[in-house]
Amino acid sequence: MNHTTQYNSEDKYVIITLNNGKVNAISHEVIDSLNLLLDKAEQEEKVVIFTGQSGMFSAGYDLKSMTASPESALDLVTKGSRLSHRMLSFPYPIIIACSGHAIAKGAFLLLSGDYRIGTEGDFKIGLNEVMIGMTMHNAGIEIAKGRLAPVYFERSVNNSEIYNPKDAITAGFLDKIVTENQLLPTAIKTALMFSKLNKKAHAATKLKVRKNYLSDLKKAIDLDIKNGLTPPAIK
Repeated sequence: MNHTTQYNSEDKYVIITLNNGKVNAISHEVIDSLNLLLDKAEQEEKVVIFTGQSGMFSAGYDLKSMTASPESALDLVTKGSRLSHRMLSFPYPIIIACSGHAIAKGAFLLLSGDYRIGTEGDFKIGLNEVMIGMTMHNAGIEIAKGRLAPVYFERSVNNSEIYNPKDAITAGFLDKIVTENQLLPTAIKTALMFSKLNKKAHAATKLKVRKNYLSDLKKAIDLDIKNGLTPPAIK
């Protein structure tokens, strides 16, 4: 849709690729583009594969926006939280093909997908908000609470524990890991399998299963808007 994202439509699935600089930063432009591409995938009624660059899925939000002012940080985080809410309630399966590091909002995107495939290697996955001086926002807490294994929830949120891909499966960020050259083929194989699901049944069941989770997330987003955020303490 623009230079930060790419969209490829196949017979049974679409591939959305994030390509926004060295760290694949999540900016206003990226979120706007992703929403437009999700609109397109929804119109095509296809499974979504969401991936990044080799070695980097995303290191999180655009730091210029996050450190400009509390208001600027709140605006971007709110858009990102609403993107996660949309992904979690999206009527068709979303497969994340995590192509490398996934930190902060990159890791939250993993928690917003239906099936997450990681890449073997020396990659870092986790929520570093507290490490960089940002009090975790309410929406982030709700997203993590709903998807992480209970014993890893506070370790990830309170302590900014960062995981390798193998441990990220145990924590709940990923569902499986494969070699780099098998990442996209495995995601495509999974997408073809998911394309056989009854579309209406999948969408209705997802909303039923996540009803309370999505409601709590919406309330958390509203609470963040009301109370504001503590932006990262990065110079």
